[in-house]
Amino acid sequence: MSQFERLTIDDIARLAEVSRTTASMVLNGNAERYRISAATVERVLQVARENHFTPSQSARSLRSRRSNTIGLVIPDLTNSAHAALAQAMESQCREQYRYQLVIVTSDEDPVRETEGIAHLVSHQVDGLVVVPCTADAPRYEKWVKRLPLVFADRRVETSAIPFVITDATETVATLVGEAFAQGAREVVYFGGQPELSASRDRLAGYRLALQTHGLEEHADWVFQRDYQRESGYALMKAWFEAHGRYPEALFAGSITLLEGVLEFVNEANALAQSPGRLMTFDDHQLLDCLPLRIDAIVQDSAQLAAHSLRCVFSLLEGDAPPESLQVPAQIHYRRKR
Repeated sequence: MSQFERLTIDDIARLAEVSRTTASMVLNGNAERYRISAATVERVLQVARENHFTPSQSARSLRSRRSNTIGLVIPDLTNSAHAALAQAMESQCREQYRYQLVIVTSDEDPVRETEGIAHLVSHQVDGLVVVPCTADAPRYEKWVKRLPLVFADRRVETSAIPFVITDATETVATLVGEAFAQGAREVVYFGGQPELSASRDRLAGYRLALQTHGLEEHADWVFQRDYQRESGYALMKAWFEAHGRYPEALFAGSITLLEGVLEFVNEANALAQSPGRLMTFDDHQLLDCLPLRIDAIVQDSAQLAAHSLRCVFSLLEGDAPPESLQVPAQIHYRRKR
């Protein structure tokens, strides 16, 4: 038997010595409408305050058919980019829409992701924002008849589900292209899962930079695995051991991959030696504290969150299907240009 006591409206009514109907009307803000006396209202509210009672959200949802919650499914809360998106979305949900954000993580596991979506749907969230971890459209499309669903940060190209993503290709092309323009003859690329749209967009930017500068891609320049820190470490270790040196320049497709790269560089050389130029997708304030000057692409988490929520609420209100869009990114330069 649980040691915790769960109070109901019946308990509040009994303690306040009123009917259940009266207690319910007071606690749900309908006292004035039904002309309940001020003294009765104060007595019910006082009992509720003393017992830290909040009306059941489930009961409210049944009456209004709205739970005032939005679900967010992201791969990993330890990833600073996804954490920034979640933070921006939580504050905007609360401040602009008076909604509560409920977050689950997929750990880049499709099965766990599906379970997380099912959990949120079973708890009657009013809409979903998903950072998809697969390119398997049917996994997501089965939910769109149940509630509004929008992709953020990544898209599924074979799906009609609207998405809000960062314009990665042009920004990566600009940053990597500047490395070539300033004399780099070798830029190695470490990326994530090739089936993900974010991976394809970032690699497309890298290859666009090569094309713009009339360069051919070398066999030992592009490596893709996943976005885990361990992969950044393993890729850097393998490249270093194969060549006996660091690459002239390196672009890491995510901050987590960069963390793995830096872990190896620190372990092997205490950061005294490293790739001649380091670049990464996603930024973090800790990069300001490193002896290495790392240029980073900064996603606009606030805009990603704002447009994603706008799409969800547009669908929720039955408006015309929202258009997918790309949000511009910026480059945080730490090297002298």
